[in-house]
Amino acid sequence: MKSFIRLIMIGVPATFSLYSCEKGAKPTDQSSTNQRVELLNAKPTQNIQGSVSVFSSGFNNPRGLKWGPDGNLYVAEGGVGGTTITDQCAQVVFPIGPYKGSLYGGRISKVNWQGVRTTLTDSFPTSSANEIIGGYVEGVADVAFVGNQLYALLAGAGCSHGVPKVPNGIVKVDANGKWWMIANLSEWQMSHPVANPEPDDFEPDGTWYSMISLQGDLYAVEPNHGELVKVTTNGNISRVIDISASQGHIVPTALSYHGNFYVGNLFTFPIPGGASKIFKITPSAQIKAVATGLNTVLGLVFDDRDRMYVLEMTVGAPFPTSGMGRVLRIDPNGNMSVIASGLSLPTGMTMGPDGNLYVSNVGLGPNAIGGGQVLKITLP
Repeated sequence: MKSFIRLIMIGVPATFSLYSCEKGAKPTDQSSTNQRVELLNAKPTQNIQGSVSVFSSGFNNPRGLKWGPDGNLYVAEGGVGGTTITDQCAQVVFPIGPYKGSLYGGRISKVNWQGVRTTLTDSFPTSSANEIIGGYVEGVADVAFVGNQLYALLAGAGCSHGVPKVPNGIVKVDANGKWWMIANLSEWQMSHPVANPEPDDFEPDGTWYSMISLQGDLYAVEPNHGELVKVTTNGNISRVIDISASQGHIVPTALSYHGNFYVGNLFTFPIPGGASKIFKITPSAQIKAVATGLNTVLGLVFDDRDRMYVLEMTVGAPFPTSGMGRVLRIDPNGNMSVIASGLSLPTGMTMGPDGNLYVSNVGLGPNAIGGGQVLKITLP
């Protein structure tokens, strides 16, 4: 995905409107209720930074992460990248492609409350983008639980990523690290094209990024084609919305649910400052921007006080730059605060059972193999 490597970002104030909901409620269209519906102008940005510490380290391109019902943190990792180029199919266009792939090296780590990391499995595919753009690595993009069952979202597989034997998709993972495919998302995207793909930035197998569980089903967002899909645990795939149809090629990445779906995006190169947004997507597939003026959004969560936390990978630098990431908090009344800054290429975020944020840090770049971290942000 070009947008991960070719970014020009300048931070500007955000505007926001938030639709609160009852936690655990069924997906419903909130647009016809008496919830706040106007777009609010943000008040001046406040700086009320929380305490940031390294919770765990030793990750390989860490991405999405979730706390499991067993009290451990599960971290999806892009892995170590691949070495093999295949000629069995159309490749991702230059300069992003051709990808080099490997059947093994993508990983899921398990981290206990003391921050001790262990490998659940490293038997997932992993792939590297063309070296001319720094070898961006994809593998396991995110994880989610349905009850006690762990599922993983694969983004570094598929023939166009140099892994013809395994497609991108959603897999079921057991407690011993063994896994099996339940939904072939590579095949599904090829047979269900979106309305407005970008020919100069097209990856046939997709580059899936975020996944959540809701009401016993899984929902995943794909940035390159630009869509949100629903996947049942028996493997049925259906499209919730083709984001590209109304928004074009905006590279949607972060996904959360709070009465409606909320999706954040990166945008495309060259990215003007403040081009990223947060969109509300109702279950009836109505989409509306509710927060604007953001930068390189890669994470999105809510707390139990209806406050939204937004993870920005790079702010105020022309390309992905270490030390330029931050977390914003946007209150229901529109106040926006900087909660943490100075993060190094953060790529994923989740809310912990202790009420604090956990962020994948050094999630890409030359130091991401072995140098990836999970940060704990103790909220003020």
